[in-house]
Parts: sequence; C-alpha cells; structure tokens
Amino acid sequence: MELCVVLVLVALCYASPYTHTSSEETEAFEYLAKLDPEILARRNAAMEANWTYESNITDENLDIKNQVAAENASFFKEVAERLAKYDYNSFHDEDLKRRIERLVGLGYSALPEDRFGKIMDAINNMKENYAKVKICDYHDRTKCDLELEPELTEILAKSRDPEELKYYWQQWHDAAGAPTREDFQTYVELNNEAAKLNNYHSGAESWLSAYEDETFEQQVETVMEELRPFYEQIHAYVRHRLREYYGEDVVSEKGPIPMHLLGDMWALAWHQIADITSPFADRQLLDVTDEMVRQGYTPIQMFEMGDQFFQSLNMTKLPQTFWEKSILEKPEDDRDMICHASAWDFSKQDDVRIRQCTRVTMEHLFIVHHELGHVQYYLQYQHQPSVYRGGANPGFHEAVGDVLSLSVSTSKHLEKIGLLRDFVQDEESKLNQIYSAALDKFVFLPFAYTIDKYRWGIFRGDIKPEEYNCKFWEMRTKYSGVEPPIMRSEADLDSPALYHISADVEYLRYFVAYIIQFQFHRAACEKAGEYVKGDPEKTLNDCDIYQSAEAGNAIKAMLAMGSSKPWPDAMEVLTGERRMSADALIEYFQPLYDWLVIENERLGVYIGWEPSDSK
Repeated sequence: MELCVVLVLVALCYASPYTHTSSEETEAFEYLAKLDPEILARRNAAMEANWTYESNITDENLDIKNQVAAENASFFKEVAERLAKYDYNSFHDEDLKRRIERLVGLGYSALPEDRFGKIMDAINNMKENYAKVKICDYHDRTKCDLELEPELTEILAKSRDPEELKYYWQQWHDAAGAPTREDFQTYVELNNEAAKLNNYHSGAESWLSAYEDETFEQQVETVMEELRPFYEQIHAYVRHRLREYYGEDVVSEKGPIPMHLLGDMWALAWHQIADITSPFADRQLLDVTDEMVRQGYTPIQMFEMGDQFFQSLNMTKLPQTFWEKSILEKPEDDRDMICHASAWDFSKQDDVRIRQCTRVTMEHLFIVHHELGHVQYYLQYQHQPSVYRGGANPGFHEAVGDVLSLSVSTSKHLEKIGLLRDFVQDEESKLNQIYSAALDKFVFLPFAYTIDKYRWGIFRGDIKPEEYNCKFWEMRTKYSGVEPPIMRSEADLDSPALYHISADVEYLRYFVAYIIQFQFHRAACEKAGEYVKGDPEKTLNDCDIYQSAEAGNAIKAMLAMGSSKPWPDAMEVLTGERRMSADALIEYFQPLYDWLVIENERLGVYIGWEPSDSK
C-alpha cells in the first residue's frame, strides 16, 4: 500500500502543464515517473559505497564500490536504450524532453562492461595512489609518515626555508604523479572512447556540454583576457616582494615565480605568504586562527557556526543525520582515507554529509562554509526529479559556498561572532585585507583555467603522450607565470599530483565559480542593503549578508531550481543577469588594482614574465 501511495505522489509531482499529444509521449512520461525512485535508490547505493571506500581505503571496500558502479552502469544503459526508442525531439512537453536528454547521455556507462571496469580501475588506482602518499621528514629522513593533510600543507604554508620547501615539493610530485602514468593514459583513452559513444568529438566537448552553450569556451577565453592585466600587476608585485625576501639567487627579476615559495603545493592560491608580501607590513593582518585556538574552538563548533549562518538567512537547518554520519575530523586510527574536503548528497531525504579533516584555522573556517554551501544546495533542490538534482551548471555548486565565505571573511562579520577584537580598520589595513583575498581568489583563476585547458588539449589530441609533462609546465608558466623549483622532464608526470586530475574531476567549474560568485555576492548584497554602487560606505568588499532573510530567500529561489532550467535562467532569478561576467569581481578588487599600478611603477618592477629554462 505504501509503495502505491509513493508512486501516486511521484506521478503528481511530475504533472505536466502540457497536453500529451501522443500515446508515446504519455508512455514516456509515465515511465519516468515510475523510474525515479529506482534512480534515487541506485544513486544512494553508489554514494554509500563511494563514501565507505574513500573513508576507509581497503581492497574489500573497493570491490564493493566497483560492483555497485558496474551494476548501475548496466541499469542506466538499459534505461537510455529504452528512452532512445522514443522520438522525444517531437514531444511537446519541453521539460519531458529535457529529462530524457539527461538520461540518454550515459557518460562512462556508455562503455562496454569490460571497458567501463577498466576506466573505473584506472581512476581508483590514481585516487588510491594520491591518498596513500607518505613523505620522509626533511630534517629526519628516517621519519617517513608525513601526509598531505595536515603535515605537508602546513609546511608549505609556514616554512620560509626554500630548500625545505623544494624538498617537499619534489617528494610529493614524484610520488603522486609519475607512478600513475599507465593509469592516466588508460583513463585518457577511455574517457575519449566514452565521449564518442555519447556523440561528442572528445572528452573536452563532453565536459563543456554541461554548460549548455556552444560559445562557453570562448566566453572563458574572453574573461581570461579581461583579467590578465590585473593578474600581471599582482604577479609583478609578489615577485618583487619575494625577491626582496629570498634574494636574487632564488627569485629572478623578470622570470616566472618559483612555485614552491607561494605557500601552497600547487601555487593555486598564495594567501599563505601574505605575511611577507602585504602592502603595509606594519598593519595587522586579518587572521583569527590564534583567537579560535585561544577560545577552544573545535571542528564541530566551526560547522555549528556555519549552520547558524545559513539559518540566519532563513535557509535550511542541517538535519540531525548530518551530525551523525559526517566525518568532520581526521579519525585517530591508522586507516587510509581521502582527506580532501568534500560534500555528499545521498539522494535520500535529508541525507547529506561532509567529509573533511578539519583543522582549527581561519582558512578551514572558510572551507567549512564553502562545503556547507554544497549541502545547502542539496537540501534546496531535493524536491526535484532525480535528473535535476544538481547545480544549474558545474560552477554554480562551487560558487554558492564561496558567496557565504565572502561575507564570513569580512572584519565586520568576524567581529560580530567574537573572533576579531581590537582590529583597526583603516585604509591601509583594508587594502591588506583585499590583497590577501586577491592572493586567494584572483591568482587562482589562471591556475583553474590551465587545468582543464591542458586536459582539453590531451582529449582533443593536441597534446601527445610524449609531451604531457612539458606541455603542462609550459601552460602553467604561460598563464600563471610560475615554474617548478627543479627541472622536470617527460620522465615525470606532475599533473596527477593535483587531486582533481587523479580523481577525474572537471576543473572549469572552479574557474566559473570564482567569477560568478561575485555576481551572486553583488546581487545578495544589494538585497541585504549592504551594497550600493558608488557608495564608499557600502562596497562589495565590505559586505556581510549575515542575518538577511531577503538575501537568503533570493539565493534559495535560485538553488531550488537545481538543473531544471538552463543556467542563465537560474542566474537571472538571483542577479537579473544571464551571462558570466568578470565586472563584479573586478569591482571587488578595484582598490587593489589602482594601488598596484601606482606602486609597481614607483618600484620600477617588470610587468609580465620571461620564460626560463628551468621547467
């Protein structure tokens, strides 16, 4: 009886405003209504198996994960084959057509069973290699248990010894990269094979299709060109300050910046070196880590604070199961697990989780809000049909949490929640604050752009296997102006030393997120009464939407759409805009740009970079 009630409710949820003009369209409509509970159940089984494996990497858990993936691939292939028999392009119900199109696209499930298993093995092998890397201590080579999180991450952030930094950079890249070469090549070949089975020219076009716009790649190119002059100013200034700190033997006057000096294993964000490069060194830097430790903060409290922020916007409180099932701290046992922070949707009512090896730092406080942004998205669209339970485009999901982080990172918010005391907010400290944000947000964009441009080149055959590593560093230098601290060759394979490449995660989403989050932020700030264009008292870079139900309701309306409409429709609900634009981001950082142009001219520093032969 319960099953009948569920099916009736599902059918009602799927009621269409269109008149079904053919029996075939009616049949397809009814089939999808009956199919949806099974799709959700299968997704749940897959997520449970993935969660178990990534939280405890064992051969047994891997076998279960692979078995569930294979069974689901077979199921979705059968679904796609049945739906493909319909002449769905002639259907009158546009929503029905959209749902069918999403189920006909199979991704890797389009591969024959043995080939599907092979690509899953290749990806799992790369992820496992990444998760199990352990490095010997620079000062005590008999101690060989240092992991990326937290040890290596903290060393790269805090050490100012270039030789120590170089050592850890090399050890990590040697261990996390080259051993995956065979699996990486298998992955590339089968990614392309699956793309062609799904009627795409290559994996590049398959990934780009998620943005539902044939001009999107060109839009990204245009944004990068728009940002380049600003990036070159930041780069020139940072290189100059690092040259002052480390000396001309370590940092050249006109060359790329040695990336191991930038506070991060991949030089994707540089905010960890703000203490030695900030414009006004005599001004207090905005860092509440010590205060969090002094107040006895715990990872649980950090997540409770994030939950309270969302509730203050009239958004959804975290369900009790979140607290019961999430992994918010690194377990004390000796299991191997993936510590990379991630949010999970289990396709069941209110079953949302986060896995994060949280540390009590200001940076992790912001990461907590970012991950909770994913969770909030899951909760807002969980009423949607299964095919629409996703971001409007891949970048939307990444942008939502960062919108909250833009508020949380302001001095006014940190004062409100009692983490910032006696902080003098004058023009110089404000510029330091914007500068630190730029080292996190702005410098990331060329990196994010490169990661998928590189993989598009591989998928399209423009980058050959015998040049994978040299082309990777050529592109990193071209777009970011950084270089590895030691010579690299084709005996190395350094790109899989980034988690998202080892884990087969499309990266353009992060580039898009870092652009559109400022468009979202501007719109939310206007609704909260925190921003008025041209008003020096209500600027984008000092806006905190905390406790604004009006801003929260506007964000909720966009999130609730999931992927039920093309992403410009969703963006328009919140912002009134339909295109990705860098103007809000540039407005946010404009005071810094104006200062950099004058300061770099005063210092006489070289703008841009000349390639060196150390790649």
